[in-house]
Amino acid sequence: MDEKINKYFELNQKSWDKRTSYHLNSDFYDLCSFKKSINSLKHIELNALGNVKDKSVLHLQCHFGMDSISLANLGAKVTAVDFSSEAIKNGKELSQELDIPVNFICSNVYDLCLSEEYDIIFVSYGAICWLNDLDLWAKVINLHLKKGGFFYIVDFHPVLGMFDDKIDKIKYEYFNKKACVENIQGTYAEKNIKVYFDNIEWSHSMSEIIGSLLSQKLTLINFQEFDYSTYNCFEDLYQFENEKFKFKNIKIDIPILFSLKFKK
Repeated sequence: MDEKINKYFELNQKSWDKRTSYHLNSDFYDLCSFKKSINSLKHIELNALGNVKDKSVLHLQCHFGMDSISLANLGAKVTAVDFSSEAIKNGKELSQELDIPVNFICSNVYDLCLSEEYDIIFVSYGAICWLNDLDLWAKVINLHLKKGGFFYIVDFHPVLGMFDDKIDKIKYEYFNKKACVENIQGTYAEKNIKVYFDNIEWSHSMSEIIGSLLSQKLTLINFQEFDYSTYNCFEDLYQFENEKFKFKNIKIDIPILFSLKFKK
């Protein structure tokens, strides 16, 4: 990566170190309830992943590992990766407290070069907007995926990324290769705190996301779009079913989530 991109990644890394302490204590993540249920996975990914018992799983951009621990609790052998040292430290502590083993690794996705190949590689919710180069991302996925294994991602749809925070007007371009560099108040988990975070994101079209994985000769076996969010993480959402939220001020359906499943 060039010097500017390295600087952006350093700023994001520091921001996620800073966010972690707020997220750990937030109602959004609700660690108290999680420690009882030991499941943070939503119906979309649970249905798509199927039975993970005894499967080796690589979870990329895991934050402090609630989904990683949830997968391990279902019987998977999980390796979880994030570039935030604070998130990884707390993930390890949570794993030890619950006595559910997860191999946590602090690393930038692009620097990852593990000796093992995995049955499943998993990415979820709000992950790829922090990456500038999806071709390199796809190479890392292909490098670590077993032949016969599958890669699965569920994330927020790039169309949603065009809107401002209130989702009432278009603010960003759909086809945009430039970094969006901002300093924002609060986080999706703690919207009202008077704390500011550096925030550098990249937008990626659906064709770019799918194309990067196809370029690695991975086979697309499922592509879905969803007109709801599984998380109450935006302003002015209402819940119409369990784990399903829509925007109050949008009277037409727009894609809010997407998922992809590729086989090697």
